[in-house]
Amino acid sequence: MLRFVGGAAIALPLGACAAGGGDDKRLRIAYQQFGSGTVMETYLTSVIQQFSQSRPDVVVELVPIVAAEHDYFTKNELMMSSERTAPDIVYEDTFILQADVEAGYLRPITDLVEGWETWEQIFEPGREAVTADDGEIYAVPTHTDTRALWYHAGLFEEAGIELPWQPRTWEELLETLRELRSALGEDVIPFNIFSGKPQGEKASMQGFEMLLYGTEDGLYDEESGRWQIGSKGFRDSLELLRTVFEEGLAPRISDALDPNLSETVYSTWLPEGRLAVNLDGSWISQNWIEGAPAEWPEWPDVMQLATMPTQEGQDPGFVTLAGGWSWALPRLSRRTDLAWELVQQMLDVENMVAIALADNQIAIREDVATHEDYVDYSPSVGFFTDLVPHATYRPAYAPYPQVSAAIQAAMETVMTGQGTVEEAQATYDEDVVAIVGEDAVEDAG
Repeated sequence: MLRFVGGAAIALPLGACAAGGGDDKRLRIAYQQFGSGTVMETYLTSVIQQFSQSRPDVVVELVPIVAAEHDYFTKNELMMSSERTAPDIVYEDTFILQADVEAGYLRPITDLVEGWETWEQIFEPGREAVTADDGEIYAVPTHTDTRALWYHAGLFEEAGIELPWQPRTWEELLETLRELRSALGEDVIPFNIFSGKPQGEKASMQGFEMLLYGTEDGLYDEESGRWQIGSKGFRDSLELLRTVFEEGLAPRISDALDPNLSETVYSTWLPEGRLAVNLDGSWISQNWIEGAPAEWPEWPDVMQLATMPTQEGQDPGFVTLAGGWSWALPRLSRRTDLAWELVQQMLDVENMVAIALADNQIAIREDVATHEDYVDYSPSVGFFTDLVPHATYRPAYAPYPQVSAAIQAAMETVMTGQGTVEEAQATYDEDVVAIVGEDAVEDAG
């Protein structure tokens, strides 16, 4: 843990992070740290030093939580559940936000953002993502991400496929994948789509939902307020998944179910030309920039982008899912006003541009998206930023994490051949009913 006193950092053991009685001039920021990564720490250190110029009397402590995604959510919630350990500012994935709201961990901040000029700079989908069922705002979004098809231009040229490539339907996508398999043989994997339980939310969001939302169906109907079961779009999405695995167009099952698959994709398969098409997020090129673990200077010339087509080419012609993170204020914190002061400093436009560049983020705010340092910081930033207004967000409701787990199980059933598409959907439908109750579902079949 790092403690900042007057902007100067002092290292402390993590056990020293428990809240300290009535100290009203100390703030604690909890966030996810990815392994030995220091991007967030560097950003927060800079912000705290700025904050200390006007508030030298405030002690700020950084509490990094080094954990995988779901473990981070659990540890974060445990901290927020006790006055002794609750941080004052916490980093929240927007997909878990509603669940934490319903559990009573977070305080509404509607009263704080009203009159805050920056709030209107946030794109509407971002504002909606942090607004709960009760109509209250519970966090401020920091950035977003979008998803598309990354493809290896060298392999496409070797296979004789014309560039630039843009499939218009699922069938055109499959035709290209089959061409790649035929031309390049067993040494090249035509397509990676994250699938199965070991891939967690990557499988649900970057995989299945990028298919489902390209059909006429979805997971949740906003008008009826019910979760969808029995839909044709769900079956068709599972059928496409079954096809790519059964025809050998996807990684071997042992690789697909490897929890470390993403590291293999980014550090080995793509740079070494062993994977032709990867359905993935806007951020993955951060693995290849100078100083990154898998530094790959040639990536801007080799990797090209195409949007993920809708099933039959129906409007708008492509699909992209968006997510993102946010800063929220735990309900048990006793220093809300002071914490909000620091959050505003954290979200200053120059600070947000700095973290976007350092972490390969996609802007969720107009003032960041149009900043001269942002618009061309990466060869791919314009492509992914242009997708934001058309993006679909996951259902921001408390049951979603459990529904997501049921999606992953259904994917695994068909990709491994352990059951038919119909059996996988039937089990998913039963799981959703058990999660949300019979009154909260409707048969879309």
